[in-house]
Amino acid sequence: MANSVEKSCTMLVYNDKQASATEIKEALEGNDPLAKQAAMKKAVSLLLAGEQLPQLFITIVRYVLPSEDHTVQKLLLLYLEAIEKTDSTGKLLPEMILICQNLRNNLQHPNEYIRGVTLRFLCRIKEEEILEPLVPSILANLEHRHSYVRRNAVLAINSIYKLPKGELLLADAPETIERLLRQEQDLSTRRNCLAMLTNHATDRAIRYLLDSADQLGTWGDLLQLSALDLIRKACRSSPADKGKFIKTILVLLQSPSPAVMYECAVTLTSLSSAPSAVRAAANCFCSLLVSHSDNNVKLIVLDRLQELKEKHREVMTDMVMDTLRALASPSLDIRKKTLDISLELITARNIDEVISVLKKEVVKTQNKEYDKAGEYRQMLVQAIHSCAVKFPEVAGNVVHVLMDFLGDSNTASALDVIFFVREIMETNARLRPSVLERLHTVFYQIRSSRVVSCALWIMGEYCASTPEILAALATLKESLGPVPFLVEGAEGEEAAAGGSAGGAPGGSSSAGPAAVGSKRPAVLADGTYATQVAVAELPSAASAPATGAGSGPNLRTLLLAGDFFLGGVVAGTQVKLLLRLAGLKEVPAAQLNARFAEAMQYVVAALRLGESAGATPTPMDADSRDRMMLCLRVLAGQDSWSNSVWLEDCRRAFSSLTSEKQREISARTAREEARAAVQPDDLIDFQVLKNRKGLSQLEVEDEVTSDLARATGYTEAAAAASSRLNRVLQLTGLSDPVYAEAVVTVHQYDIVLDVTVTNRTSETMQALCLELATMGDLKLVERPQNYTLAPGDTKLIRANIKVSSTETGVIFGNIVYEGTGYAERSVVVLNDIHIDIMDYISPAFCPDVQFRNMWAEFEWENKVAVATTFSDVAPFLQHIVATTNMKCLTPPSALEGECGYLAANLYAKSVFGEDALVNVSVEKTLPAAGGEAGRLVGYIRIRSKTQGIALSLGDKITLMQKVPVPTTTAAA
Repeated sequence: MANSVEKSCTMLVYNDKQASATEIKEALEGNDPLAKQAAMKKAVSLLLAGEQLPQLFITIVRYVLPSEDHTVQKLLLLYLEAIEKTDSTGKLLPEMILICQNLRNNLQHPNEYIRGVTLRFLCRIKEEEILEPLVPSILANLEHRHSYVRRNAVLAINSIYKLPKGELLLADAPETIERLLRQEQDLSTRRNCLAMLTNHATDRAIRYLLDSADQLGTWGDLLQLSALDLIRKACRSSPADKGKFIKTILVLLQSPSPAVMYECAVTLTSLSSAPSAVRAAANCFCSLLVSHSDNNVKLIVLDRLQELKEKHREVMTDMVMDTLRALASPSLDIRKKTLDISLELITARNIDEVISVLKKEVVKTQNKEYDKAGEYRQMLVQAIHSCAVKFPEVAGNVVHVLMDFLGDSNTASALDVIFFVREIMETNARLRPSVLERLHTVFYQIRSSRVVSCALWIMGEYCASTPEILAALATLKESLGPVPFLVEGAEGEEAAAGGSAGGAPGGSSSAGPAAVGSKRPAVLADGTYATQVAVAELPSAASAPATGAGSGPNLRTLLLAGDFFLGGVVAGTQVKLLLRLAGLKEVPAAQLNARFAEAMQYVVAALRLGESAGATPTPMDADSRDRMMLCLRVLAGQDSWSNSVWLEDCRRAFSSLTSEKQREISARTAREEARAAVQPDDLIDFQVLKNRKGLSQLEVEDEVTSDLARATGYTEAAAAASSRLNRVLQLTGLSDPVYAEAVVTVHQYDIVLDVTVTNRTSETMQALCLELATMGDLKLVERPQNYTLAPGDTKLIRANIKVSSTETGVIFGNIVYEGTGYAERSVVVLNDIHIDIMDYISPAFCPDVQFRNMWAEFEWENKVAVATTFSDVAPFLQHIVATTNMKCLTPPSALEGECGYLAANLYAKSVFGEDALVNVSVEKTLPAAGGEAGRLVGYIRIRSKTQGIALSLGDKITLMQKVPVPTTTAAA
């Protein structure tokens, strides 16, 4: 079996019930057609399973060939397809001659079904000895009255003409098929004829296509798709002639068939880079995007638009409004991809229209029945934020609409809105008064602690005039409610009693909120006992909103729930407002002192609430207490040295962060839009000097863009060749009888292994086979075939491997061959090929908010301890970024300085759409007593949605962080 080559298989049949040859033979010899059908099915299944049934052949010739049952005849053809027709030397078996007469009779049968299935059977026959006597009958079927027979006859002629001796068996087949094509009316038959001419007589097919150019619009979709296949093949063989086919493609673009439209657009973009052609293809894709209801089709079309955007951004900017029409789809994936494409096509000319569309979509999400309104609104807010960063002048059109959603129950969406407002306040000074006024109006609706904290920071930093500061203080006072939050002694009892009376069923205040108190004993400074009560306003059933959030003052509710970090934010906001109010000197001293005293009263009330055991669900943390105490000292005038920090440094830090973020976005955009430079010795092309005789405007544009592509494509080709040389891996030694080296190419879900094998001996190697096996999430698609290598000969063997996840894998194997004079096979073991995770991931960018959300969501974490020879934190981070092929999201300004401690976030995305998150936290220890330099300690934490990428990236970091650092010696 060493020399045997695997047979080709044209069908697979599952068989779970085995039958003996005797049972099949008895059933075939009977007269029951149903029993014969069952027996033939069993015989075919056994043959496909590898069984040899030579004793059945004569029985089938005697009892099955004469049968008139159509199903039995169909099964007979499947049996003849499955049996071995040649001997070990490749010669036709003598008994096969017996079936030739039966096949000829079938081709002349009065029933068109028998003729058709026999012609389909002949498409899978490769033996010329069987086909040669049947050629006249096959040609005669081209004139049959039924189209089913004619189109199968064309298929049979096509397959016979492809055989090595096909041109001898059918010498004038192209002429015959062309003649049939010009007079045929059946669509499927014409399609098969055109496909046959495309494969074997391209010049005749092109001539027919050009002659029928006026009738292309009336062709059926099958024939139009076949015409597109012809155009693609013709342009591959002779690119210079593609100009005459572009008009034909533009005609086919008007086809009512979505499949034809899509294929036309893809063909047009692959053949031409002319702006007119790209615009026509983009229009076609956009119409499919709107007219087709299948989400899978829309996603595929969006991928094509993404490709067009990357190559022809200038043309696609005119199509942004057509692309945005896909937002009508209910699928979030389609909406997200549509927004991603559209945001990169925004220019000063279309920004107003895009913002108008996004604004209308945001308003639509207010509908309660809108599917996944919160997630969609979040995407829209992020899109508007991105637009406002690029074009600040449009922020005023949308910021007031978006601020209505600050009280949204979807915290992520509300956070995006408040972050957008914060950035607008910094970058657009003329909008500050109106935005602050709107913020005071909607502040009471905010129920999320993080959103409230950011809103308070905005008020504390950007309220500059006396009316704005007083309005902000009034808003704070109303949101905090009356003080104290914690009442002692008899006042507490009265408050509790009053609260009970207010909440009584018969009370007149049943529509308002009820105040409840929890009593507990407390020890006073003099050792006596007193009663303390935590007063909280609870919503009544009538006034409670549908969201379930409390209807009392929002800041008071959050403080009584134990959010003391928010208490520190409130205290800091009051400090900033009052210090700025004091600096303006527009308020009388008595009134100003009263404001300071009132603020101190709120801070003390929050501190007493936090220090009372059991008053809140969670105790006050030390950081929040220290912050509130600091604010209290500042309000009391004891820490006046820190006033500049409150009034200037906080704002300056955020301003530098915003400006650095904008610089990074601009630099990233410039890198993405960078084009390859033209070589200095390239020809200069003048479009106005082109010879326009007999050419349309589209053909002239295509010729110019083709010349430009040839002029600028050399550097890309050279870079690709250089990259390929860097991926060469040696698989065997130079002293082995077979030298092998491989080039590994990773392309998304496919790994292509190009193995070059050289016979280094003086003998011929027979049945040489490359045997491969995989470990990990890799799968070998097909087994390479056997080859014969002459002495010194070289063969390129290609193997395809499928990969389904981002995980490190190993490919191992050997080369097996037979030499002349050897009884046993020789084996050469190959070096293992490690598929690195770096081939799958690439640096990517994501906002900080998205990074934190994914960090909290992902469940797989790999914690790697830092163990390296690096002595400084900054070079160590650069080394990790370079070796893991990730992007550092932490801005460079945050990494500056020498403090001996570093924390940074890294991010990358795999070709499968997986996210890889890395947090690097390292610290440099103090020098040892003996003068030895301090070492780096800390952890690198990796998080991902899947286990494979977390483990593989952790192994990579563990291996690479131990690389020794090159040292330089000082000159003596």
